[in-house]
Amino acid sequence: MNKHALFHKSDSIYSFALAPDTAELRLRAAKGDILYVHVIYGPKHEFCMHRKTAPMSVSASDGLFDYFTVRLILDDKRLAYIFLLTDTEGNKYYYSEDGLTQNYDFSLAFYNFFQLAYINENDVLPCCEWLSRAVVYQIFVDRFYHGEHENSDDSHINIKWGQKPTAKSFAGGNLDGIAQKLDYICDLGVNTIYLTPIFTSKSNHKYDISDYYNVDKYFGGNAAFERLMTACKARGMRVILDAVFNHCSENIKEFIDVREKGKGSPYYDWFVIYGDKPTKRPLNYEVFASCDYMPKWNTANPEVQEYLCRVGEYWIKEYGIDGWRLDVSDEVSHEFWRKFRHRIKALGSDKVLIGENWHDSASYLNGDQFDSIMNYAFTKAMLDYFARGTLSAQGLCDRLNSLLMRNMTQVNHMMLNLLDSHDTHRFFTECGRDENILLNALAVELFMPGAAMIYYGTELPLEGGYDPDSRRCFDWDNDGAFFQKVKQLVKYKKLRALTEGDAVFREQNGAIVIERIADGQKVTLIVNNSDSAVVVADNAVKPFSYSVIVE
Repeated sequence: MNKHALFHKSDSIYSFALAPDTAELRLRAAKGDILYVHVIYGPKHEFCMHRKTAPMSVSASDGLFDYFTVRLILDDKRLAYIFLLTDTEGNKYYYSEDGLTQNYDFSLAFYNFFQLAYINENDVLPCCEWLSRAVVYQIFVDRFYHGEHENSDDSHINIKWGQKPTAKSFAGGNLDGIAQKLDYICDLGVNTIYLTPIFTSKSNHKYDISDYYNVDKYFGGNAAFERLMTACKARGMRVILDAVFNHCSENIKEFIDVREKGKGSPYYDWFVIYGDKPTKRPLNYEVFASCDYMPKWNTANPEVQEYLCRVGEYWIKEYGIDGWRLDVSDEVSHEFWRKFRHRIKALGSDKVLIGENWHDSASYLNGDQFDSIMNYAFTKAMLDYFARGTLSAQGLCDRLNSLLMRNMTQVNHMMLNLLDSHDTHRFFTECGRDENILLNALAVELFMPGAAMIYYGTELPLEGGYDPDSRRCFDWDNDGAFFQKVKQLVKYKKLRALTEGDAVFREQNGAIVIERIADGQKVTLIVNNSDSAVVVADNAVKPFSYSVIVE
């Protein structure tokens, strides 16, 4: 047995509450090392005398590890437990806070058992159930549709619709255009819209905001947004906006004041400046990336925290949005996000907070900051298998299993899974413009626990390289043939097993097999991304296609 591979930690992603009376425990072991695992558990203050035993099963495996999991229904919220392991040779071992031992003294267990000392109800991370059912449509507003209205201003448009964009291109897409195309979006099976920033800004992307309380006039202003929200609510659709709280525009009034007055400005400490006044040459203030026109907010400053919290509250209170996607969220202070979550969740527990964190983000996902993140680790795995061929089918299953073990179960069911976005190459282009491969990848995405995000135009399918090429205009003259295939695929997201069920990923005969199981329902996806037909459990799957079995 590889003792170094064994791992468990109390009150972590290996030990957490699903509900006030339910705990999930995980134990990691070297792949193939352990034959059986049982958890020995009981009330913390009675563990020495009264205990129960429950078997654990392998819920996930990757290239290195097996992950044994159990869910316990508790009579007492004070849980104590240890593990009993049986290796492949039949040897039995105990595993506690003292590590691996051949014997265990239960009379002294209070020194070294693992514990969830007390499950306080307000420490249980709630799952926002609508997010696990969400099919999210991300729209880069300037490139979706140009809608006409009585106060429309087209003076900014500098390219023809459909012309390849540059970093400075304005094509004229606006919020009334989105409202006018909601029936099309609903027909695809979408129930949630995520808009890139809509607030006042000089750029086409609006990630340099100069006024957080007003929608950009070229998008139609606040009145257009109100019209869009009314139309969405009438269709039962939810709306998520983009919160750019890491940085702002150099043209925001607070930074203008600092430029003029330096340390004499009441807003000087709202930014991170190394000098009496901000200067560009040399650059002496913190910015987003290397963009000197996007000064970074000092989110450690209580005044900045209050300012941004009020912005977040305003668009929920006044317009009824359903949550925020949090731009560059891993560069903003944890303290601010804790305060922001408290303020936003006070307006409704179903208001979601989704971080733009591209990497392992366990420290943000403990229930005190975000509900979930944009799952770019999933994106990378999908590219490695479907586009680059650097992962085998087994390798992809290993990677996806590993990603599930990064987070608590509730977080997995709120994760925003995506193939591409405004910040990446188009997946269709990356996979060699092969529609069948794109459909296979979309099938895997829709079968992942959590929300599925479709970047506008994927259903055409739309091509595109890196930014700004990934932000092309929507082709409204497309014949819609691929749209129908995507629409049929999206329908599976309504199945209960795909919104509530646990997920198992495995390879069989070169195919990817994903099983989602909820009480009374099992749905299996078989993806064959090879040039030969495969047979899995008596189901023949043609080359570069998928099959769904509902039981």
